[in-house]
Amino acid sequence: MASVCLLLHMIPAAWAEQPCPSAQSAIVITSDGRTLYEKNADDRALIASTTKLMTAIVTIENAKLNELVDITQECCDIEGSSMYLEAGQRYTVKELLLGLLLVSGNDAAQALALHVAGSTENFAELMNSKARELGMDNSSFENPHGLDAENHYSTARDMAKLMAYCMDDPSFRELCATRSCLINGQTLINHNKLLDMYPDCIGGKTGYTQAAGRCLVSCCERKGLRLICVTLSAPDDWNDHIALYDWAFSQFSLRDAVEGQSFQVPVISGREKYAVLKPEEKVELLLDEGQELHLQVEYPRFVFAPVNKGETGGEIWVIIDGKQVGGCRLIYDSDVALLLPQEETDSG
Repeated sequence: MASVCLLLHMIPAAWAEQPCPSAQSAIVITSDGRTLYEKNADDRALIASTTKLMTAIVTIENAKLNELVDITQECCDIEGSSMYLEAGQRYTVKELLLGLLLVSGNDAAQALALHVAGSTENFAELMNSKARELGMDNSSFENPHGLDAENHYSTARDMAKLMAYCMDDPSFRELCATRSCLINGQTLINHNKLLDMYPDCIGGKTGYTQAAGRCLVSCCERKGLRLICVTLSAPDDWNDHIALYDWAFSQFSLRDAVEGQSFQVPVISGREKYAVLKPEEKVELLLDEGQELHLQVEYPRFVFAPVNKGETGGEIWVIIDGKQVGGCRLIYDSDVALLLPQEETDSG
């Protein structure tokens, strides 16, 4: 087989200076875990009501959305933000999740914890088990609502891992992106202002206590590239997220590294002189502006007719910094029929 090495150089854009967020801790990652920006991302911190991301996903994975939940006085005695539950009422799990994610109801968090696990202590065990499963090694959960507690903390990096996982769940995505809803005669409006401030925002969760400061976890998606941003103890959190997303989307993009590539292979005894090989599929990669790519291609020096469309004829790999980061098969783009003896005589 012939082996060809091609050099592709992306036209560089001006490298924008990284933002300087107000947050004590911050991070931007891709949905598959690549870190694009970080600031004190592994520092343990209070996380306030962003805790409810974990409460929501643990509930979704352990209860059905249409299950009915009986509200007890224990649910109504929780301090802080509330969806104003009253003892003796009944709500569906979905309604309580909306109260949890939209208006950050601590009472909704308590009701869901009791429904799923029987006690807040048992529910915290489920939360910590999920954290271990997700590799949130610097996190500890003590309650479902996020009120300050000694053994209740996380990091920007861990919360980004959690949000990336949550956004893979269709039910969570739908609930988290809901701007407003009417439940039991009460209109709930999503506290996540980024849904209106930033067109690419598809979800998020706010949090605040005096000790934790302003906390925000959000997710945005543009042209197939999904990013997660987390800021902890951030006085200017909305603008922090906007600046970080603007920077990240301007410097990185999801692109097909083999787009437009094709290769001619001479055909012996064929009705056409050449057969064309093209990549079988896209090879989408997150690329920096101005990044240099090498394409390593292998295909035959010639091929005998007949050639069948869709048949494998070679391979193409994408090389960045000497490492193979992706690739696919090369397939023939069209049929090339065998040239029959009579046709050879006629052409002569």
